[in-house]
Amino acid sequence: MDFKKLFHREHSELCTHNCKHKKMIHFIGALIVILIVFQAGVFVGFKKASFSYRGGDNYSRMFGERNRGIPQFPGTNMMDPSNAHGTSGKIISVQLPTIIIADNDNTEKTALVSEKTLIMNFREQMKTSDLKVNDFVVIIGTPNDEGQIEARLIRIMPTPPPNVSF
Repeated sequence: MDFKKLFHREHSELCTHNCKHKKMIHFIGALIVILIVFQAGVFVGFKKASFSYRGGDNYSRMFGERNRGIPQFPGTNMMDPSNAHGTSGKIISVQLPTIIIADNDNTEKTALVSEKTLIMNFREQMKTSDLKVNDFVVIIGTPNDEGQIEARLIRIMPTPPPNVSF
């Protein structure tokens, strides 16, 4: 009996058997990677959709109600500069990191102040502790999921004359 043929035959059958297992393991591994990437896409899509949905729920807080409940879209009234990325008005409450501003129509808007927020009074940089009730401010920032403005810049303005609306 030729042992070389016997071992060579078993070795070739063993290789074929192992190669099938290797291919199956590679296929299952690739399938798992594809499913993980798909799940990551679903997760990102869900986060974007939930942000949009909550943005709709908080529309009146972000934009304010105008004209008896009919929202005034930014840019349709040139005298009204309000938009979702900022506000202007009088500070009615300071409870850091949150400040509440009443705009021209007495719509209350909430702004969040962080250590990255730049606070200016003319050319002078101020601290968060310098923000006081009844200060008139212009806030520029980005809206968050709760309809609040994450302030990037707060500019303290001079008090307007009594007959001029802010």
